[in-house]
Amino acid sequence: MKAYAFLKDTPKTTTPRGKTMMLDKGLGLNETEDLLATAGDYLDYAKFGWGTAATMDRELIQQKTAKYRDAGVIPYPGGTLLEVALMNGQFNDFLKETQALGFGGVEVSDGSTTIAGSTRKQVIQQAKDAGLFVISEVGKKDPTLDHELSIHERLMQIQADLQSGANYVIIEAREAGKNIGIYDAEGNIIEDELQELAKGGTDQLIFEAPLKSQQVALIRQFGVGINLGNIASNEVTALETLRRGLRGDTVGQL
Repeated sequence: MKAYAFLKDTPKTTTPRGKTMMLDKGLGLNETEDLLATAGDYLDYAKFGWGTAATMDRELIQQKTAKYRDAGVIPYPGGTLLEVALMNGQFNDFLKETQALGFGGVEVSDGSTTIAGSTRKQVIQQAKDAGLFVISEVGKKDPTLDHELSIHERLMQIQADLQSGANYVIIEAREAGKNIGIYDAEGNIIEDELQELAKGGTDQLIFEAPLKSQQVALIRQFGVGINLGNIASNEVTALETLRRGLRGDTVGQL
């Protein structure tokens, strides 16, 4: 039983919590165990950021992915790794290794490279056929290139990815959450862009929101059911308190 279980009037009891995607930048086994013991109930996806999975011993990766899976969390390698594999003509090998390492999903992105629409569709479908959970990502890592993407282009890519079989689509914000996607150079939300992206619904969107101010704003606007990503490993519990109205920023506001 959770502590303070008598607090039955928190939003968690009436509204389903949105999905939480955490950025694992290289946690050790003990850190992973501690994280899952304290915050595993509030974690849905663990992204092994960028190409970090390719820098670790295979056995270590397998042990970590097993711990996540046992806790009901879907682990997956960052999209940059898939982009590199595609660039080198090694996608099939990448897919086999991803499964062998115990990852339950993949991220399909073109944030650092350029991937043709037909290839992107094929990659999503091939990953789905292999039994993997697919999260795609819309946006570019380079702010200059990202700013060139119109809202219409982002919406078209979101729709195309979902039609191809992606389970969720991430709205890119990188680790810093500034000057990318729906955020300006200070990390504030660009409201008109957010509203346009949300017009088609937010159920299958994951908004990267590494900053607390972004998490607060999105929860206040869309409620506790909003899906949030790129959450630091030591901020998963803190995010849950925001969702439940147990932190000053959201007390009495949900």
